[in-house]
Amino acid sequence: MDDTPQPSDQPLDAGLLKFLKVLVIILTVTMIGGVVAIVALIVIRYNQTPPDFPEVLTLPAGSTPEAYTQTSRWYAIVTDDDRVLIYSRTTQKLVREITLEQE
Repeated sequence: MDDTPQPSDQPLDAGLLKFLKVLVIILTVTMIGGVVAIVALIVIRYNQTPPDFPEVLTLPAGSTPEAYTQTSRWYAIVTDDDRVLIYSRTTQKLVREITLEQE
C-alpha cells in the first residue's frame, strides 16, 4: 500500500491564486519597508554627534573606573571600590563623592 499523497487533477481556483498573490505582495512590501526602516534608524543613529568626553579625568589614587554617565552639567564615574564620583563639567573638579554600601 502506497501512503504518498497523489496529485489532484483539479486545477486551483483562480480566486485562491489571486488571494495568495495579494498575500505575497503584502509580505514583500512589509519586508522591504522593515529593511528600509532599520537602515534609516542605523544611519540616523551613527550620524549623531557622540557625547563629549573630558580630555583629562583625574581619579583618586587606587580607584579604577567601572562606569560613566553624564548630563549637561556634570558627569559621574562609578569606581571599583563602590564609590560614585560626580564632577562638574565647567570646572572639571570633584563636586561630590558618594560611597555605596553593600547589603
